[in-house]
Amino acid sequence: MARLTAGRRRVAMAVAAAVVATAGITGTVAVVTHSSGGDKGQQQVRQEDPAAEPTPQKKIPLDIVHATESGGKAVNITIDDGPDPVWTPKVLELLKQNGVKATFCMIGPQAKEHPELVKKVVAAGHRLCDHTIDHNTAMDHRSVDYQKQQILDAQQMIEGAAGGAKVQYYRAPGGAFTPDSRKIAAAHGMRPLGWNIDTKDFEHPGVQGIINTVKQELSNGPTILFHDGGGERSETVAALGELLPWLKEQGYGFSFPQIY
Repeated sequence: MARLTAGRRRVAMAVAAAVVATAGITGTVAVVTHSSGGDKGQQQVRQEDPAAEPTPQKKIPLDIVHATESGGKAVNITIDDGPDPVWTPKVLELLKQNGVKATFCMIGPQAKEHPELVKKVVAAGHRLCDHTIDHNTAMDHRSVDYQKQQILDAQQMIEGAAGGAKVQYYRAPGGAFTPDSRKIAAAHGMRPLGWNIDTKDFEHPGVQGIINTVKQELSNGPTILFHDGGGERSETVAALGELLPWLKEQGYGFSFPQIY
């Protein structure tokens, strides 16, 4: 490449100085390059915006949530222990008929075995919750490594079955939370999720028994626990068929549990 004359060097240095001064004022980065076009010594100046600061993500709280996102007179419908090929579709249909969104707390291997059901849950606008691998209600007496494996392996299985949707909550089996399990869940994007009303539908108290429990315990708080897995759930389906319209008649809305 031909050398620049002294005059041309002075011009080039002046241009570079002007570019640097402009960058200092505007906050942009100026990149000065010489072309290889022989004696012309043409300079190209490219302005680049500075790298944007990453948006800080909100920190998931460690405490166990019960409140609704919407606030006001509303309840959170939560469905545990599925997905199940018999009962989950029936629950989904009832929710659809009543225009209700719910949170499905899934067992990892169940989700892995029935990915089509997980995808249906997500497609219908419901949310996902991690309910561990083995549903061990004595998790609070096990090692931190065991808790971590139960929570994170289940999360991976559920999200894999969901085709990309994220698990947003963690519910310990039987409420067996520990400070460690809550930290593990929150660190991986999942809010610890409790309940206020346990319908005890897994004990098969009868359809009316489930209904009565919900009506009698509504003052306890907004998060209601049902099951679509872990056994025969015809009583749950029948009870939901009566309770969802009744809750609407009483002026209740339906929400998701708070995440932040």
